[in-house]
Amino acid sequence: MIKPWNLPNLLSGFRLLSAPLLLVLAVSGEREAFLWLLALAFFTDAVDGMIARTIGQTTPLGARLDSWADVAVYVATTASLLILWPERVREEWVPVVAVVVSFMTPAVMGLLRFGRFTSYHTILVKIAVVATVIGLFAMLLDVSVWPFRIAAALAVLAGLEELIITMILREERSNITSLWQVLREQRGAPGRSS
Repeated sequence: MIKPWNLPNLLSGFRLLSAPLLLVLAVSGEREAFLWLLALAFFTDAVDGMIARTIGQTTPLGARLDSWADVAVYVATTASLLILWPERVREEWVPVVAVVVSFMTPAVMGLLRFGRFTSYHTILVKIAVVATVIGLFAMLLDVSVWPFRIAAALAVLAGLEELIITMILREERSNITSLWQVLREQRGAPGRSS
């Protein structure tokens, strides 16, 4: 039996708890500390699922905790950007809004449709998140805004894929690699409840 508070779930729990601390750092004007904690939160997001699959500790709690942590960090990051880098958000409002809407809308739609945040973890979402993290840091550290702009386009595609998956599924599921997986499963198993 897998214990509910295993290492992957603790990493997701850390990320969930880091969200309010990100806001505290932002309100305090601590840009550097904010960036370090944000980097750590993104790192734990990247490794929690991989660790869970590698050591055989994937759980429904883990998938839900990961989704709640993602939403909390995205909300805290958005609010913090408005506090710490308002001029940059104003200059790049189109990609910023695109990323926020693309990451939050599928979560909200899942909540409305299934009564919980979705935790699909599609390949496209993983690519979009990595691109967004790289782009966000490049933008905030004044390296270039183009990686973030490209990431915004990827985030829109990933968000659309997740929305379509939510509309197609009859019940919430975790760890779906792509829309194509869902379509193949539905074609191959008529009458199957996905």
